[in-house]
Amino acid sequence: MKIVVAVTGASGFPIAVRLLKELKGNEIHLVVSDHAWDVLKYEECGSREDVTALATRVYDPNEIHTSICSGSFPVDAMVVVPCSMNTLGHIANGIEHNAITRAVGVNLKQERKVILVPRDTPLSLPALRNMVKAKEAGCSIVPPMLCYYTKPKTIDDLTGYTVGKILEMLGIGHELYERWDK
Repeated sequence: MKIVVAVTGASGFPIAVRLLKELKGNEIHLVVSDHAWDVLKYEECGSREDVTALATRVYDPNEIHTSICSGSFPVDAMVVVPCSMNTLGHIANGIEHNAITRAVGVNLKQERKVILVPRDTPLSLPALRNMVKAKEAGCSIVPPMLCYYTKPKTIDDLTGYTVGKILEMLGIGHELYERWDK
């Protein structure tokens, strides 16, 4: 698969790193916001070099005249993980101010799969409304939620559950958690 992965400045960079690792073998086009690079330092889940090494190609988040920002650049899907409330608001309202929001807009226009992983809590009414607007625009909304029936033992198990849900939305099989079988 050919997938655009965008990382924004919300807490949750480890989810993005785990997703990139699980997507190994696919063609990954990565764009990371400047604020996300700041979050990486706090969440200590690798270096900038470690993260970019997981991608096929890396893009400048401020360059809106790049291939991922064109409808003529075919991809199978795009994932914004984590998706900050700022980015969510821009996406929900069709404001394409950087490479991430422009790429989302292009993929929605082309009717391609776009998955947003919004990361914040508690949620304000504007954030909830923006999630609804993004869903109505064609995005899939996959917030990182805790799940206990999988009997997680570590934070990595909880991260794996969220990444597994993203992979399922992409149509990619995984063994990151035990499926419900009762």
